Amino acid sequence: MRKELLINATPPETRVALTEDGRVVEVLHERRGRQGLVGNVYLGRVHRVLPGMQAAFVSIGLDRDAFLYVEDVEPLPAEFDFGVEIEGTEKPDASESGEPPRIDDLIKEGEEILVQVTKDPIAGKGPRVTAGISLPGRTMVYLPGAREIGVSRRVTDEAERQRLRGILERFDGEGGWIARTAALGKSEEQLLPDFRYLTDLAARISRRRENAAPPALIHRELDLALRSVRDLAGDECEVIRVDEEAAHDRLKQFLQSVAPSLISRLDFHGRSEPLFELYGVEAEIENALRSRVSLPSGGSLVIHQTEALVAVDINTGKFVGKEGLEETVFATNLEAVPEVARQIRLRDLGGLLVIDFIDMEEPEHRRRLFERFEQELSKDRARTRILQVSEFGLIEVTRQRTRGNLERILTRACPACAGSGRIKTDLTVALDLRRALLRPPNLFSAGQTVQVRVRPGVARVLMEEDPALLAEVEATLGVRVELEEDETVAAPGFEIAKG
Repeated sequence: MRKELLINATPPETRVALTEDGRVVEVLHERRGRQGLVGNVYLGRVHRVLPGMQAAFVSIGLDRDAFLYVEDVEPLPAEFDFGVEIEGTEKPDASESGEPPRIDDLIKEGEEILVQVTKDPIAGKGPRVTAGISLPGRTMVYLPGAREIGVSRRVTDEAERQRLRGILERFDGEGGWIARTAALGKSEEQLLPDFRYLTDLAARISRRRENAAPPALIHRELDLALRSVRDLAGDECEVIRVDEEAAHDRLKQFLQSVAPSLISRLDFHGRSEPLFELYGVEAEIENALRSRVSLPSGGSLVIHQTEALVAVDINTGKFVGKEGLEETVFATNLEAVPEVARQIRLRDLGGLLVIDFIDMEEPEHRRRLFERFEQELSKDRARTRILQVSEFGLIEVTRQRTRGNLERILTRACPACAGSGRIKTDLTVALDLRRALLRPPNLFSAGQTVQVRVRPGVARVLMEEDPALLAEVEATLGVRVELEEDETVAAPGFEIAKG
């Protein structure tokens, strides 16, 4: 499988796309001033202990307190957003009575505690945190407060697992280690850059904690460009394309310290055609905001997100087949499987997902459908759990959710239909306008006035919340941009005219 990593880095936002055999399977966004919190380490103060919920609220300096469950108080995490599964670890020791420890026995109100964010604030809730600090590298994860040695469950060969454990056990110093999937086949010498990088990082965190007073940010997770190279650019990634020179230089410097072998795969995209347009990512993002996805045979998927779950419905559509109803249904379901799995990754759908495959009578068809779906989901770096096909053709999947998905990031509830539909946020439209103005070839001449009609909310973003967006466009093109507020502007949310 040919993998490529595409990094579109601009001042207002960074976007990353992962492609497999030319098809986009993941898209990640990070906007200026709106970076996610997952991976950040804070020195917090326990604000309130809730024995009835076996949890606590921790003040870490944000608008909402962080939520800490009892199982996350001890530094023995089970799994994290970094795509790592830790095996061989145990839960906190039970008390002499055989009962698990209680939250009010482990921490007290007012005490200081070092925590790490494992889930961003979602739907008005504060972030979720753990006391089990986990520092990920490309090939390993370092657990400064633990003693365990582990190997990712995705490494299934027992001999390789034992070899990797042997290497980790020879590393000096305190703390636990987990070999990530990227460590597969690596020698001890090849793992040493990660060892040095992570132990140095842990030492810096320790020093900062000594001089900090809660609540305080002790360590900020890498920005999206560096994080995506760390987590997505494995040995099978053939090229890392980045379209901004400063970002290219930062990535090169980062790879020199953690993965020198990948420097030769780093490519600067200096062409006039935008990177995401050249490789079809912009079109994929637009399609991912629609509820219906067409299949080559004429069938389709319909994806609908609710507060409780995500429903995916498969329809035969125009496909009528040739061998009878059962074979037609089976063929449509099989064709839908890889696209369903891709859309789950592309849209970053999390929580409970219910896939309504077309009902099949043959048990063998159900078995083969489940095996194929399980195989496709195994490509997903997020944790997933899948249940067998029900008698009604339903498959239930739970998928790890740590950040807002693509729809939640780029759109908001539509005010015209009382929230039953979604439209792009004003910031998303403002960024779309920026790209449209800068997209070559443009017909603007230096000194020209460019008039743009936008919705009032978009004008507010451009004039009050982030005026640097328009200032950058005007400086780059040598033009003056005049905004005219108009509530009636239809999709895409702006209209550009010459002055």
